[in-house]
Amino acid sequence: MSKFSDWFHRTFDNWAFRSLIGPAQTKGAVQGCDAEAREQWKRDLENRKRYTREQRERKRAARQRT
Repeated sequence: MSKFSDWFHRTFDNWAFRSLIGPAQTKGAVQGCDAEAREQWKRDLENRKRYTREQRERKRAARQRT
């Protein structure tokens, strides 16, 4: 019974939790924070987007060279 119980909890606890909370959302994610924390979050998000753009540009340049 212990193996079944372990399997059940590993499988369905996560499934139930994900079903209850729904998909991840970023809209209003920092609504309750102070202004400085919101600004830092915005800067961090922009840095991540910039990094992603740079990676895409590098890959595109590498494909064009070959």
